[in-house]
Amino acid sequence: QVQLVESGGGLVQAGGSLRLSCAVSGVIFSINAMGWYRQTPGKQRELVATITRAGTTNYSDSVKGRFTISRDNAKNTVWLQMNSLKPEDTAVYYCRAETVSSPTTNKYLEVWGQGTLVTVSS
Repeated sequence: QVQLVESGGGLVQAGGSLRLSCAVSGVIFSINAMGWYRQTPGKQRELVATITRAGTTNYSDSVKGRFTISRDNAKNTVWLQMNSLKPEDTAVYYCRAETVSSPTTNKYLEVWGQGTLVTVSS
């Protein structure tokens, strides 16, 4: 069974930094896009950043210039470096991965992590 294990959340003061990690475990052939999303109580989950297998990145306007997404395809891991954190960045952050089970299919399975809480104090 494919699982995503996240780590790196915590409490930080405004202006500080945190680095989130997400490792994919299980039997897979490859991973297409990976990304980070976040959610606060009463709101829909929103995109923070995504990265393709080739390394093309996309960011929400609210984090552009402050957050950096990266990945290591050999380690099936994606990171989110968060700098200049603001109180409005407080949320549960979720990792997402599009996992492909074999080389004979183009279909992927969408897998989500359990979430890691990031709290930014003012």
